Amino acid sequence: MKLDRRSMIAGAAALAGMACVPLDRSWDGRLRAALRIIERALGGRLGVALHSPAYRASLAYRGDERFPMCSTFKTSLAALVLALDQDGMLDLSERVTWTADDLIFHTPFTGERVAQGATLRELAHAAQTVSDNLAANLLLDRVGGPAGLTAFWRRIGDETSRLDRMETAVNFVPEGDVRDTTTPAAMVRTLAKMLDTNSESPLAAPRQRELRQWMIESTTGLKRVRAGLPADWVAGDKTGNSGAHPRMGYLRGNIGFALDPSHAPTFFAVYHQSPVGAPVDGEKVDAAFVQVGKLLGDWARKHEASVTT
Repeated sequence: MKLDRRSMIAGAAALAGMACVPLDRSWDGRLRAALRIIERALGGRLGVALHSPAYRASLAYRGDERFPMCSTFKTSLAALVLALDQDGMLDLSERVTWTADDLIFHTPFTGERVAQGATLRELAHAAQTVSDNLAANLLLDRVGGPAGLTAFWRRIGDETSRLDRMETAVNFVPEGDVRDTTTPAAMVRTLAKMLDTNSESPLAAPRQRELRQWMIESTTGLKRVRAGLPADWVAGDKTGNSGAHPRMGYLRGNIGFALDPSHAPTFFAVYHQSPVGAPVDGEKVDAAFVQVGKLLGDWARKHEASVTT
């Protein structure tokens, strides 16, 4: 099923009419209606938050609902280790070793480096760019575990996001459980706090640039939100997937930033969770994320035009 913007808006109007609810004809209202159509086509829950500090604009759809983070926590983990190194509390040139017995599911970097190990900086890069699970756990060991990352979120004003377990347990969050969860609205503002050059970031400008570059180099989200953005935009992201688990709907997530040609960033956090027991269709969800990327581009350009006219 192809979902373009015109058919989404038309479908949203039809849904509102059937419900005898007036359609919000504002730009943001039409975008929320389009997101509702995407959600209806997918089934389950779709959570989206967009935030543009430059244009002082935010938009959310199910923005305050909790979703499992899965591997999307790794961007914040990378930010934390960069901040600790910056503040002299961690040395990212330190080399760490592990054994073949330590390997867990999805270790594309650490699985190849058993013999020589890696520096903490290399592990942070691998956790962000290829979502290496053992790399994330080795870093968590150095920052106080899941509680250390949660404390970092609290220090930068995120009172919602929480990490309770290590990989790969974080990917199993039964329905109703709040462990290892966030909301789209909380995560998008955390991204802005860490990465926006005009924010009170815990990262100095060189470390912000390093983290943004790692996100640009990340390979796991090339077919999600980034694929829907205008061709001349620059973007970086982090993905998360739950896999199939009993008592939990399949989770797919994508967080990141998009830079328009004026270099004004729009931050995004998108999560989708299927109904418990529903079959997994990752390609269909990814296609929906592409549509969200197209809507994000339209939304940001609309706000840019309102500022410049």
